[in-house]
Amino acid sequence: MAKKINIVTGLDIGTTKVTAVVAELTNTGIDIIGLGSHPTEGLRKGVVVNIDSTVESIKKAVEEAEFMSGVEISSVFTGVSGSHIKSMNSHGIVAVQGREVEEMDVRRAIDAARAISIPLDREILHVLPQHYIVDEQEGVKNPVGMAGVRLEAKVHIVTGATASTQNIIKSVNRVGLDIDEIVLEQLATAEAVLSADEKELGVALVDIGGGTTDIAIYREGSIKHTAVLPIGGHYLTNDISIGLRTPVTEAEKMKIKFGCANTFMIPQSETIEVPSVGGREARKVSRQILGEIIEPRMEEIFSLVNKEFVKAGYEDQLTAGIVITGGTAMLAGLPELAERIFQMPVRKGFPMGISGLTDIINSPLHATAAGLVVYGSRRVARRGTRRSGGWWGRSTKRMKKWFSEFF
Repeated sequence: MAKKINIVTGLDIGTTKVTAVVAELTNTGIDIIGLGSHPTEGLRKGVVVNIDSTVESIKKAVEEAEFMSGVEISSVFTGVSGSHIKSMNSHGIVAVQGREVEEMDVRRAIDAARAISIPLDREILHVLPQHYIVDEQEGVKNPVGMAGVRLEAKVHIVTGATASTQNIIKSVNRVGLDIDEIVLEQLATAEAVLSADEKELGVALVDIGGGTTDIAIYREGSIKHTAVLPIGGHYLTNDISIGLRTPVTEAEKMKIKFGCANTFMIPQSETIEVPSVGGREARKVSRQILGEIIEPRMEEIFSLVNKEFVKAGYEDQLTAGIVITGGTAMLAGLPELAERIFQMPVRKGFPMGISGLTDIINSPLHATAAGLVVYGSRRVARRGTRRSGGWWGRSTKRMKKWFSEFF
């Protein structure tokens, strides 16, 4: 199998499935050449609870992506989520040496901003610059070359539980893959589904996965707030299973095929067949009943999301509205329900700015995996090389050496 240096792979390790997307970086952009997906039962609410099961799912997804692309995958940009993820805004101030801001001054200001106190069992995953202040001039995007004596950096810091992050690294390494970078999932998803205009005006990304709902708020072109809620589409499946007394696997199929989050859109006369448990005969029930199970749960999820907007103080600043994505976003009637609850424009988020296997990748279901590829391609372009090591590169090499010595 061929090895290519202009290949970027995104690995989305979700609560219900693992997805690997392989892209080739060309002169014209990002060309998707392979995709592999496999169900997983090794995670709960975005956190690894069974490494062996997670490793097996990663292996199957990667093998499928390699077969489709004809490329050997050696390293991946991997997403991380879960309720252990926390974020905060910080700022750092430094004196400018030489009366003109240089790259070194910017790095010093960011280092000052990241010098926060966090518990020993947590680590910083991202330090994301929002804007800079040179003397009294606010809202500066790139201060390099500006005259001034005082530089202040405003940043958004994302932290995660060390154990949860290490379990992701272990799972990926045990498949024989290096990690280029661990990326907060909603940051990656935003790279694929949000436009620059939306980020500038003010937009909220709501990624509703199987076990978690990931939130990212952008305004003035930069990230302002991130959060992870421990609730997702799997709760809908359980509700359907209990409410209609049907196996969970059948409940999932019904949710995908007949689910609707807005009962006003369901014809009164429409019926669906519901498989029973214990060998009993299937029953016919009104599709309205299925909608009446789904709608209140989605209302609950959206109300929790709205509380997060209020907590962050951005509920009235989302001029571009809300973009919903993730597998649950494929439910019929979901944008209409969201518009009714949030009282602002809502659209579904589909991957943008990519070519190749768009018929396969062009779905909210694969938005995070596609986003990891877009994020990775931009990192590679900025570095000007396939892999620069960095913290994750060094960490994964140490981890692989440790495994080879002890196992």
